Amino acid sequence: MTPQPARAFARRDRRISPVFVAIVAVLAASGWALWQDRGPGTGLTVFLFVTAAWVVSLCLHEYAHARTALHSGDISVEARGYLTLNPLKYTHALLSIVLPLLFLIAGGIGLPGGAVFIERGRISGRIRHSLISAAGPLTNVLLAVALSAPFWLDRMAGAPTAFRCALAFLVLLQVTAAILNFLPVPGLDGYGVIEPWLKPRTRRQLEQYAGLGLLAVFGLLWVPEINDAFFDAVDALLRGLGISEAETYIGRELYRFWDGDDGLPAG
Repeated sequence: MTPQPARAFARRDRRISPVFVAIVAVLAASGWALWQDRGPGTGLTVFLFVTAAWVVSLCLHEYAHARTALHSGDISVEARGYLTLNPLKYTHALLSIVLPLLFLIAGGIGLPGGAVFIERGRISGRIRHSLISAAGPLTNVLLAVALSAPFWLDRMAGAPTAFRCALAFLVLLQVTAAILNFLPVPGLDGYGVIEPWLKPRTRRQLEQYAGLGLLAVFGLLWVPEINDAFFDAVDALLRGLGISEAETYIGRELYRFWDGDDGLPAG
């Protein structure tokens, strides 16, 4: 029988963090304001809505890693607070929150970074290691499908333009996050999926580049030809989800309200 103190600690280590609840509250309030076409300014409201939703998705991304690790044998993730959805508990706040937000603000790109520390020695089996790495970007795939459902189910008729375009932009972020994270580049989840299947010598050679993979990918996206090809592919996927390029463009422009253009069509 489990001692009472141990059960109490387990409940505390899985309790949803007030920090996460506060972020969800900002998301709900800004989303309601957009739907009602109210708020201090459309661009600022879109900024709050998309940023809060993006941080929530980052938390869910990392939660998926931690939860899969827990069921694979690493019980340490519970004690570290990873199951509370608290972004302040992540190992690298810079990689987890700061850099993804900078990528979002600077280029409109969704790219979660590695955050939770998994004790891989507690886990046996290459498939389990691959699933732990895949769990994060698969969460972004599920979010992209769920958030785009009103579009591909034709349920957005009558929705305020700002809300519709902000939601479209948010879907774009989930799609870019899923694609980029599945790249087999050291430091990204895609590499974590294939790493258990590589030879030990190859893994040792690639480990030294783990800290540079994320920055290298972001740097390549600043190359115009690569950026155009990447977003052409993203736009094609979004069209399949019922979202137009115009909607994501307006959503991005509304989000970047400091540029002085509200992004909404005249008329």
